[in-house]
Amino acid sequence: MSGKRHFLVTGRDAGPQAPTLPPPRWLQAFPDGRVCTWATLRAGVRPGDTVWVPVTEPDWEAHVRAFVRERADAPVVVLSPVPQDAEGLRALDAGARGYVHLLAVPAVLREVEQVVRHGGLWAGPELVQRLLAATRTLLQRQPAAARELVDLSQLSEREAQVARAVAAGKSNREIAAQLCISERTVKAHLGQVFAKLGVRDRVQLALRLAEAVPAARSPAEPGPEVSP
Repeated sequence: MSGKRHFLVTGRDAGPQAPTLPPPRWLQAFPDGRVCTWATLRAGVRPGDTVWVPVTEPDWEAHVRAFVRERADAPVVVLSPVPQDAEGLRALDAGARGYVHLLAVPAVLREVEQVVRHGGLWAGPELVQRLLAATRTLLQRQPAAARELVDLSQLSEREAQVARAVAAGKSNREIAAQLCISERTVKAHLGQVFAKLGVRDRVQLALRLAEAVPAARSPAEPGPEVSP
């Protein structure tokens, strides 16, 4: 069988109880997705498959950490009914490549899958801000000569504006509103930014720009500066 598969872990062993059904939006995003236990997952997962783990499952954090140690070739995305920064940090620390709302729309879930399958990291804007804050603290402790600055000169003016907005933690919708362009155009610019700067996702871009933004200025962006 070819193609990448999706597994939603329930953590429950098969028994007389009614089977656990995937969230409707997750099933819309991945019609061929499979519900499994941790035991059946280990027996059936293949490199490149994506594993989705709700935080409502018992000991999800320990299970994710153990699974990632065994199978780093199958990215894990943690699903939360009430996303919180602290919980998201725990998920990423356990080795998950993504942290997203349990009821996210199918289009977002598919986008998350593409990002993590290509080695990227997916997290919400608030969590990005916390990661950036921690990174800035570490960068300030490094000698200036040891810091790797990002060359923004290879970006167009609009691409640089989009890149800085991402570094500020803004969503595509917020960037589109600030720059008076469509979300589709934002995605197109962001794809060019990723390719030119050699980064895989929004988080990596934001971390790379954390030190570079103050040092490399481009023409002023339209609209007020807003911190999400």
